[in-house]
This record gives sequence, C-alpha cells and structure tokens, in this order.
Amino acid sequence: MPDFKFLSVRAVPTASWSSHHPLNFRPGFATLFFLVSGLTVFGLGEALLIAAGIGVSPWTVLAQGLGLQAGLSIGWATFLVSVAVLLLWIPLRQTPGLGTLLNAIVISFVIEASLPWLPQPDLFVLQFGEVILGVLLVGMGSGVYLTAQLGAGPRDGLMTGLQRRTGFPIAWVRMSLEMCAVGTGWLLGGTVGLGTLVFAFGIGPAVSLGLHTVRVIAGGSEQ
Repeated sequence: MPDFKFLSVRAVPTASWSSHHPLNFRPGFATLFFLVSGLTVFGLGEALLIAAGIGVSPWTVLAQGLGLQAGLSIGWATFLVSVAVLLLWIPLRQTPGLGTLLNAIVISFVIEASLPWLPQPDLFVLQFGEVILGVLLVGMGSGVYLTAQLGAGPRDGLMTGLQRRTGFPIAWVRMSLEMCAVGTGWLLGGTVGLGTLVFAFGIGPAVSLGLHTVRVIAGGSEQ
C-alpha cells in the first residue's frame, strides 16, 4: 500500500542547516548552499513547464487575465500580482529575508539559462511527462530551499502563512491557492492549458512531498 503520510505535513521542518531567523544576512555556508540549491531545482522545474508548451502556471494565468483587463504587459501584470501577494504577508505576519530576494534572482536566472537546452517535444505524452517532472522538481526544490528558513518567495510565504493561521496541511493550502489563482485568471481572460491544471492540482502534494523528504533525509523536525 502506498504511504501518503507526506500529505499531512503542516509545517516547514527545521534541519541542521536551518537559519534561526529569516532576517539573517550572514548565513552559514550550508544554509546558503541548500537555499540556492533548492531554488535552482525550483527554477529547472519551472523551465520544464514552459518547455512542455501545454499550459503556463496558475499565477501566470492570473497575470495574463489581469493584463488583459488592465491593458498591461504580462511582465508588469506579474509584478503587480507579486506585490499584491507580498502585501497579504502583512496580516499573516510573514517575515521576508535573503531567500525572498534570491527567489526572484536565482529562479529567473535558471529559467533563462536552462530553457534553450531543454527539449520541447511535439508528442503529447512527452509534453505531459515533462510537466509532471517539472511539478515534482518545483515541489522538491521548494522543500529544500524553505528548510533554509531564510524567507520564502511570495507564493510560498502566503502558503506557509495561511497554513499557520488555519492549521490545514500544506498540500491542501497550496492547492487551494493555486485553484483560486487559476480560476480568477480564467475569469479575467487568461489561457488555461492541461499543464496549468496539472500544476494547480499537483503542486500542493509535490511541495508537501518535498518537505517530507527533506525532513526524513535530514532527520529534522516540524516547527
């Protein structure tokens, strides 16, 4: 029987390399290593989703819809969505840190650097496989970089903040956020593909699996 205990993960685990506070601008080598390594894997997963060509991420759909309604480019709309998500951190008392800054820098760099080298298949089964692999890598990358405890990216910070307030498992909190994003984006005119739906339904369990795997391997404990 498959073990689905990872779906019950309710917090980011602490590990030997975890920072004691997000506002730590002089982290140890191990802490910085796991932060950057996790973000690199995260970025590669995002690049695979783009290369598959069968649907963008839910938050990109939201940015598309917002851009269509407000007459903004996808870049500016994405920026406004990120700012809005960060503002939601305030009532949730989420603290940004070095990881919040590097989230944007490292992931963007990895996408730009890896995308030209990734396969862009025409066969649907290969496209679908690329999406699945991409979702799993984003989830695993999230599990690694979040345990550095140096601050999350906008969406991950919203996820952990809402989890702390509601007490619900991370998998279900993240899935709910993604479904809200894709639903709103679609109503605003954004384009939804199969890859979008796979990401929306799969990223919550994937992140939870990533956190569970890191906890088991590192022998850490939940906060």
